[in-house]
Amino acid sequence: MNVRPLLIKFFLVTLSVLFACTVNASDVDTKDPYKMVEQVAAQTFARVAKEQNIIEKDKEHLRVIVEEELMPYIDYKYAAYRMLGSHIQKVRNIGNKEEKQKAIDDIKVFIDVFRNYLIATYAGVFTQYKDQMVEFGEASSFEGEHVAVVKTKIVEAGKPDIKIDFKVRRGKDDQWRAYDMIAEGISLLDAKQSELQGILRQQGIEHVIELLDKKSKLPIQFRGSDGNG
Repeated sequence: MNVRPLLIKFFLVTLSVLFACTVNASDVDTKDPYKMVEQVAAQTFARVAKEQNIIEKDKEHLRVIVEEELMPYIDYKYAAYRMLGSHIQKVRNIGNKEEKQKAIDDIKVFIDVFRNYLIATYAGVFTQYKDQMVEFGEASSFEGEHVAVVKTKIVEAGKPDIKIDFKVRRGKDDQWRAYDMIAEGISLLDAKQSELQGILRQQGIEHVIELLDKKSKLPIQFRGSDGNG
């Protein structure tokens, strides 16, 4: 079964959250993973709605919104490390000093490019913004935990509910940030990792960087209908 089109569909619907109020960035409670997800959803979609006139004229403006409203709450570095998987350990085991430094530099470039790719991906999804509604599950105790799962249910009239889990992680600064989304039991991060791991092994990290860099620089549009993302 080809899960990519399904993942893209789930991703699209999940990000189309109906906001209830406007939340200032300074008011986002990053010490509480459940409040953080709800508040970031509110402030991001409030701005998307407010600036529709600008977006209609220039979809590239969505990059600005994603950069300013969403990315501060995305643990893109951790997600990038997860994407690279065993490649990180291979770099740690390199004995040659110059070769190891080159490999470390490549990882730093990958992280930057991966961040830009995420911005482009999120911006592309926001072009399909609708007024779907989201119901958040009950918060659980996260005292002493480093990873929490925020359960949500996407509700749209005439369509089956879609269950979505947001995975958020507590950083060393005690702030919670999102790093993955599980749509109907399928991890988007794991799916993308599976897609890139073969390329990474066969053609190297520089080719993966080039691939993601090209995708991140494409004009903002929803790249999901044809299975490309």
